[in-house]
Amino acid sequence: MLFGKKKRQIVRLLLVEDEPLVAFDTEYSLTEAKFTIVATTDRVAEAMPIIEDDDRIDMLVVDVNLADGSGVDLARAAHARGVPVLFVTGSFPDEAEAWASGCLSKPYSPRDLLAAIAAIEALLDGKVTKRLPLGFRLFGTV
Repeated sequence: MLFGKKKRQIVRLLLVEDEPLVAFDTEYSLTEAKFTIVATTDRVAEAMPIIEDDDRIDMLVVDVNLADGSGVDLARAAHARGVPVLFVTGSFPDEAEAWASGCLSKPYSPRDLLAAIAAIEALLDGKVTKRLPLGFRLFGTV
């Protein structure tokens, strides 16, 4: 395929966000961009079984501070299964960098979210993204 679009590696996403409007906007933006949202939840307890069934998701998009715990626990579980993690948060703990592929600071635009996911996908392909979105840090861990 010479001029066709490359098939995405990241298609199925688990969104874990405890701010309802942010969750709704994020889910809408990702769905419009042709991602499949496996589930949207605000609880560690609801997200953990989905992560443990690693065939269901290609990436975890998670906030740090959640209603019943920390998104860092979810990131640790996802990382152990080889699932890339994108933190979307206003308060990123530096020690969580070990379990994440990147962090996008809140507030963020839908365009920046999509660019952050694309940068992580490029990392999966062994490529370097020259221009990262505003408020995004790429850690180089998948």
